[in-house]
This record gives sequence, structure tokens and C-alpha cells, in this order.
Amino acid sequence: MIDFLIIGGGIAGISAAARLSGLGSVTVLESEEALGYHASGRSAAMFEENYGAPSTIMLNTASRAFHESAEVLSPRGIMLVGTADQAATFSADQSTLKLDSITVDEAQRMVPILDTKVVDRAAYHAEAEDIDTDKLLQAFARTTRSNGGQIRTKSAATQINRITNGWAVSTATDTYEAKMLVNAAGAWVDEIAKLARIAPLGFTPLRRSMARIAAPGGHDVSPWPMLFGPGEDWYAKPDAGALIVSPAEEDATTPHDAYTNDMTLAEGFARYQTYVSEPVTRPLSSWAGLRTFAPDRTLVLGPDINDSSFIWCAGQGGYGMQSSPGASQLLADLISGRASPLPLDTIAALSPERFG
Repeated sequence: MIDFLIIGGGIAGISAAARLSGLGSVTVLESEEALGYHASGRSAAMFEENYGAPSTIMLNTASRAFHESAEVLSPRGIMLVGTADQAATFSADQSTLKLDSITVDEAQRMVPILDTKVVDRAAYHAEAEDIDTDKLLQAFARTTRSNGGQIRTKSAATQINRITNGWAVSTATDTYEAKMLVNAAGAWVDEIAKLARIAPLGFTPLRRSMARIAAPGGHDVSPWPMLFGPGEDWYAKPDAGALIVSPAEEDATTPHDAYTNDMTLAEGFARYQTYVSEPVTRPLSSWAGLRTFAPDRTLVLGPDINDSSFIWCAGQGGYGMQSSPGASQLLADLISGRASPLPLDTIAALSPERFG
């Protein structure tokens, strides 16, 4: 019998595996053929400490040292642009993200395609950074394996039963027994809970689409910051010499292998186009991912209120990559009984007990 069986090989599951592999034996079950196949592998990940709910921000702050030591961060910056009729929303976003006001001329020097006949305000934060998502996933996977942990891909959980001293989880080919079951199944977390006869918590997967377009006007986009509009109803971000544009939609759906909605993508392009002088070109590629949230849009980390051997590691939403070191460390602290350096109100805000 192993100590910890983790269902889900996205950033939530593999980071939890790395932390827990220092406490006991670990096996990760991932239904797809590779780690990070769904949301984790489709993320336009940024490390922006001030992004998210207060408890998420605390996890972000707790994650910085790990990200820096793993060398997964690179300079990017974020820029908010707006128009006169968006003043209130612009101001709220600027305040929330603690962005510095800059002139429109300064903004255009950084992003030459900004249409200054439309854009009349801008704000900027230089310290926001890109996250190398694959490098981060592999760093956690290496730690897991170096501590003796096992990672099983193409191993979807088909049956989960409570046994006397833990859990028995069956896949198409094997059955695993473990003292503790960690539910890190992303969009499928409530489905896994139901399989285990644990009350689901009401998670909602929300689709987000993205498309890669050629560098606008032939510009070198590599030094450009991530760009977004008030209310975060679109964003654009340099990526491998091209530009990712997203409508930043949050369309409620069911757990599945997500794909883009062409009409939604077109609407996002239209919103982005309002702010820039270069026309949108035909997409080079497009994809979608599911950002899964709890009802209060806050991560859920810790033992279930009715069964302490069933551990939730869920609801990462759009914050999974940047918060994963802090979130997984908190999970390990809770399970081991170690004192966490996080404030008690943060731990309470993240606890499954809030649903009791």
C-alpha cells in the first residue's frame, strides 16, 4: 500500500506529488498520455503576484522563491490599456493589480501597434514575468521521481472504493491501494469525488480560447509586455515570435477535451482590434483550455470535511501555474501536521471546511 495516490497529472497533481514524495510513497495517475495535457499545457502562464483573490495572492507570494530557484521565470511585464469611456473599469483594474500609470506615448514605445487615436490611458507593471510551464512541470516531476514516486500516464481512474485503511482505485489495467487519496483532477475533480462517494463541491469548468497570429506588421514582439483591456475581456501576449490573442471568455461547460468556439474567438479578435493599428491576420493555430473554479473562485486545499483521507487540491482556475509551489507546500504542511508560514485566515479561506 502506498501513502499517497494522486489523481491528475496537471500542475496541481504533479506539484503535490513532488511535495508529498518527501513524506512517503507517491503514485500519480494521469488519464492522458503526458503530464499537463489539458489546462496546464494550454496556459499562457504569467507570474503576476497581485493577480487573484487575496488568498491566491498569498500563495503567489509564497511561490516566488521556488520559481526563481527553478529558473522558470523570464521578464515580460503587463500593460493595461483603455479608452475614455472605460475609465471606471480601467481604474479598478489598475488599483487591483497595483499597476503604475504611464503615458500613452510611453505605452506606444513599448507596443508600437497601439492606436493612440483610441487608447487614451495606460498602466504598466514591469515585474510580471513569463513562466516556462513545461520546465516547471518537469521540475516537479523530477523531484517526484527522485524521491521514488511513480507517475502513470494513460491511467484513468474508473472505480474508487473506500477500504479499511484507505482507498482502492482501479484503472483499466491495475488497482492501486493507498492510505490517502489526493483529488487533483482539474476539471474532473467533482467527477472523481462522486466516484469516491464524496460530496462534490460544485466546481465549474470555464472554457477559454486562444489563437496564435503572426507578429503584427512584422514587428519583433519578443520585448512586448502582455497587453490587456479593462475588465480583462481580451489579452495579447508574445509567444515564440508570434502573438497569442484571447477573448478571455469564461463560458461554463462540462469536463472535456476543450476546443475553440470560432465565433467567440472572432469576438475576441474584434475587441483586441479596437486598440491596435495593425489588422488581425489569419490564425496560425488555435486552442482552448478549461479554467476550473470553486463557487467562490478560490482554491480548495486540504482534507475533505467528512473524510480526512480524501484530500482536495482543486479549483486552481487561472492561477495554477503561478501559485503551485505555495499551494503544494501548504498541502504538504496540512497533511504532515507542520505549521505553515501562511496566515491562518489564508489557510481558512482555502480550506474545504468553508463548504461545511
